[in-house]
Amino acid sequence: MNKKRLLIIFVKNPELGKCKTRLAATIGDEKALNFYKNMLKRTKVVTEKVEADKAIYYSSFIDKGDLWSNDPPFYKFLQNQNPDLGIKMQSAFEEAFINDYESVCIIGSDCYALNEKVIEQAFTSLETQDTVLGSSNDGGYYLLGMNELHTQLFRNKEWSTDSVAPETIQDFKRLKLDYFLLEELTDIDNEEDLKSIPDDLVKQLLN
Repeated sequence: MNKKRLLIIFVKNPELGKCKTRLAATIGDEKALNFYKNMLKRTKVVTEKVEADKAIYYSSFIDKGDLWSNDPPFYKFLQNQNPDLGIKMQSAFEEAFINDYESVCIIGSDCYALNEKVIEQAFTSLETQDTVLGSSNDGGYYLLGMNELHTQLFRNKEWSTDSVAPETIQDFKRLKLDYFLLEELTDIDNEEDLKSIPDDLVKQLLN
């Protein structure tokens, strides 16, 4: 039987000059903003198909008028304003488990290759495993899931570096947690990463 599921989605409010800054450094702020807005649309389409409640966590302010629904199973929150990403994520997981969710995964909105099948696989793996991780090819991760809060997974990490995923796997082992590894995918952080997307789709995403 499926556990009570929650998919946490971390997003940045799409504001010119404030999102996809590494991508913007080479293609410009306007195209980077267009790309991010289109990635948000894609994330919405993908996650709507997943059998789980969804919690949208905004970086700066809760946007009641954006593309996400204001009605269940979508819920809107503001990210913890601490600059440490680990604290932000830990706070979101804490909120989820306080609200009696039994199987919780978190994703961002930077991975074009992420689809509903991969997310469903993550939740399915949590039926038999303690944790699940989807590593990105830059050494970070695009998905983390667990059945109860393990705060150690968010500590002593240099976020946005290539050590994050390997160190998280080492945490799983150190804590004696069963874990499942999803396929490695590409987060789109810079212009080089765009090569993982077909050229005709890149043009659409930038406009």
